[in-house]
Amino acid sequence: MAFNTKLLLAICCVALVFTLVSANISKEEIDGFVEEHNKARKEVGNKPLKWNTTLAQYAQEYADKRVGDCAMEHSMGRWGENLASGDGMSGAAATKYWVTEKEFYDEKSNKCVKDECGHYLAVVWGKTTEVGCGISKCNNGQNYVVCSYDPMYQPEDERPY
Repeated sequence: MAFNTKLLLAICCVALVFTLVSANISKEEIDGFVEEHNKARKEVGNKPLKWNTTLAQYAQEYADKRVGDCAMEHSMGRWGENLASGDGMSGAAATKYWVTEKEFYDEKSNKCVKDECGHYLAVVWGKTTEVGCGISKCNNGQNYVVCSYDPMYQPEDERPY
């Protein structure tokens, strides 16, 4: 009986941790992130992403770290990462913003033209299977949005789709 009590206690602790990790963003926000990512991926024939709570925890911790300055500086962590900020910026809106860079991706040359397209490529890269994101409100009133991707987008001559 003692083993079952310890097991139950361990399961409850894990459930509590996952609840606390995702407490900063609602299920609607999570759904917005995932739906917009997967809509862009479907357009190019790539498989949908799954939500990963470890990535979400990492993204949320980094978003919380940037509350004081809202700086668009990457965490330099082990996962791929997209950043956005803006007044009332939601997860869906941030993802749509990243996807607007599609126009700057030239499929023939597999390169960005005129402007940045790396955020878009991180969203649609075919080898990525999981995403986790976080949102914090900065001291300046803007929302700071972070998405982490696993595996990370690697542009070395590989095509994203």
